[in-house]
Amino acid sequence: MSRELDIDQAVSTITRFIKGSLARSGLNGFVVGVSGGIDSAVAATLAVKAVGAEQVLGVIMPYRSSAPESTELAELLIRHLGMERRRVDISPMIDAYYPRIDDTNRLRAGNKMARERMAILFDLAHELDRLVLGTGNRTEICLGYTTWYGDSACSINPIGQLYKTELRRLARALGVPQPLIDRPPTADLWTGQTDEGEIGVTYERIDRLLMRLVDDGERSMSKLEAESFHATEISRVVSLMNRNTFKRKLPEVAPLGKAPVPDDVILEE
Repeated sequence: MSRELDIDQAVSTITRFIKGSLARSGLNGFVVGVSGGIDSAVAATLAVKAVGAEQVLGVIMPYRSSAPESTELAELLIRHLGMERRRVDISPMIDAYYPRIDDTNRLRAGNKMARERMAILFDLAHELDRLVLGTGNRTEICLGYTTWYGDSACSINPIGQLYKTELRRLARALGVPQPLIDRPPTADLWTGQTDEGEIGVTYERIDRLLMRLVDDGERSMSKLEAESFHATEISRVVSLMNRNTFKRKLPEVAPLGKAPVPDDVILEE
C-alpha cells in the first residue's frame, strides 16, 4: 500500500466528515482552541472550508507564561480564515489552584492547563449550541502524547488519522500561513518546551516508525533496526505507546454480564 497521502482525497473526505457531523448534530457550528500551532491551524482551516468561517469560533486561551508567539500566531490564523474570535486568559483559574509552578509540579500544571482549556471550550460550545472540534493528530494518539480529558477531549476529531508529517504537508496544500508551519511543535506548557525535545525523537523518525509498527503491524526488532531505526528510538516509541494505551480507550467498566449499551435505540411501529 502506498505511503503517500492523497491530499485532495484527504481534504474531500475530512470536509465531508465535518459537514456531515454538524448536520447530524443539529447544532450551529464549531468551537476550536487555536494555539498558534499547526494542528489547530489545519483543523480550523478544514472546518472553515467545510462549513464557512461564520460557523467556526476560534478560541485563544493563554496562560501568563505562554509564549507571546503563540497568541500572535493564533491571531494570524484567525485573521487569515476570517473566523469569529474569543480570548480567555486561564491564568486566574490555574493560579487559584497552583500558587507556584516550578520543576516539582510543572507537568501537573501543564495537564491542568490543558483540562482547563477543554472545559472552557465545552462551556462555550454549550453556550453557543456548537460542537468542540478536536485538534489531535495520529502521532499524538499513538504515543498518548496528550492530556487525557484535556486536549484529547472533543466532539469530533477531523485530523486524528493524519500523522504529524502528513499534517504538515496538508497545511501547505491548504495555504496555512507559513509561520505556523515553520514553528517547532510545542504544547507551550512551559518556557522553551518543544514536543521533539521532550520525546527525544524527531517527528519524521517517529512517524516512519509508527507506520511500520501500527500500519504494517511489524514486530521484529531486528527488521526495524535493519531499516535504520535505532534501538533507543524504537524502545522510546514503543514504551510511550504501551504506557498510554488507556488514553486510546474509554474507561473500563466492571463486567456483570449485561448487554452493551447500543449506539442508537430505534423503535419499530
